[in-house]
Amino acid sequence: MTYTFFVDMTCGGCSKAVNAILSKLDGVSNIQIDLENKKVSCDSSKLNAEELLTNIKKTGKKCEIIA
Repeated sequence: MTYTFFVDMTCGGCSKAVNAILSKLDGVSNIQIDLENKKVSCDSSKLNAEELLTNIKKTGKKCEIIA
């Protein structure tokens, strides 16, 4: 399933932090980061949207589920 999140990213370092967190999760693939529009989407076969959001929040960025 594909999930999309709003993540308050302001620079390349922010997007790298989000990518690093998601890349370490089992079952997460196809990570797409749109820094300009502050959107992150990924596919996950094992984690639901809430579980992914909890992990993204570990970056310290404000975030919420879009779809």
